[in-house]
Amino acid sequence: QQFERELTENAAEYQHKKAAEILEFHLKNNSYYRTIFEKARAKSFQDAPILTKTDFQQPLSNRLSARFTAKNVYVNKTSGSSGEPFIFAKDKYCHALTWAYIKQQFGAHGIDFNRDLQARFYGIPLEGLPKLKEEVKDFLMHRRRFPVFDLSDKVLETYLARFRKSAFAYLNGYTSSLLLFAKFLAKKGVVLKDVCSTLKAVFTTSEMLFESDRQFMERAFGVPIVNEYGASELDLIAFENPSGVWKINQTTLLVEILNERNEVLPYGEAGKIVITALYNRAHPFIRYDIGDNGILDFDQQTQTLFLKQLTGRTNDIAVLPSGKTTPGLTFYYVTKSIIQDQAKVKEFVIKQTTVDSFTIEYVASEPLSETEKSEIIAANERYLESGLHFTFVQKTALERSRSGKLKQFSVEY
Repeated sequence: QQFERELTENAAEYQHKKAAEILEFHLKNNSYYRTIFEKARAKSFQDAPILTKTDFQQPLSNRLSARFTAKNVYVNKTSGSSGEPFIFAKDKYCHALTWAYIKQQFGAHGIDFNRDLQARFYGIPLEGLPKLKEEVKDFLMHRRRFPVFDLSDKVLETYLARFRKSAFAYLNGYTSSLLLFAKFLAKKGVVLKDVCSTLKAVFTTSEMLFESDRQFMERAFGVPIVNEYGASELDLIAFENPSGVWKINQTTLLVEILNERNEVLPYGEAGKIVITALYNRAHPFIRYDIGDNGILDFDQQTQTLFLKQLTGRTNDIAVLPSGKTTPGLTFYYVTKSIIQDQAKVKEFVIKQTTVDSFTIEYVASEPLSETEKSEIIAANERYLESGLHFTFVQKTALERSRSGKLKQFSVEY
């Protein structure tokens, strides 16, 4: 409540005050960060160096601030979906603030973490102590796990049976996995709310949510779809409020959009997303490049800072033969606009294998016809450029990361 009062008075002033405080703290108490700051010849927060995941790929003990050890902080590991996993830490107060903010945002949609049952469409370690830890956490946090590594119709049938028997209040999981479940329901002519009347909402995370997919899932699940954007090492970054606005977290984070020269861009312009954790004293996340591109905007009427668009990962940029660069998700979006038969193609990914060659791997009930392939190629050439080569590979299942995420576009050369 104290944070909310201060934010209401002047959010920007509040955030920059906290950013200056956390910078000062780490300069005094974190020799690792102080070395980086001084090497960059920085003088203030405005010219503080931009940190990346590569900066954190060294022993955690080297990166912790004074008086913090692995025994008195929260320690976890990023998923590695960007290709650069690392271990991070939060002090316990910061970790508590993270969960308080998460509970507040879910609560705005009528979800009570202390009472409501969650259907969790995520990955899970396959064995040993890591698996046991996740199972204990799921039990304590009223979550039931629906592993996403095998989403065949046979498995999804068992998942549907669980919804018929349990009073789930909401689903939370990777966008691609929830979309597959929605397609399964549509094929069976089932609306999930009809078989699980306690259902309130579905929360998608970690992967791009296209508007057409949102509308499809809302019909299949029979409840609102809420999109979240976050990072385990930070917090929720943006979360859709009940009005459908992707509201930026201004309580525990400072979010900036920078250009290639690391200059702050005005609202409405696309650039790299750089974030400062305002309360993490154990580990410095100061002007941290999360690896995504996006656009911020500000609603004067409601005084709300929001994420207008998430445009993709910075390391998923396709370079074409002409020298033109484009977000890799452009290929995915254009291809998706052609593949309209939801029942035929369950899901697909695109891989750039050379500067002019792309492979489309897809899971479908039957192969794409030559006409459909030609339409996909023509659409990509129309929106991007001619002379591109496409190979189509039908598969029984797509390869997911160890965490269970599906990378919709990747550069593999």
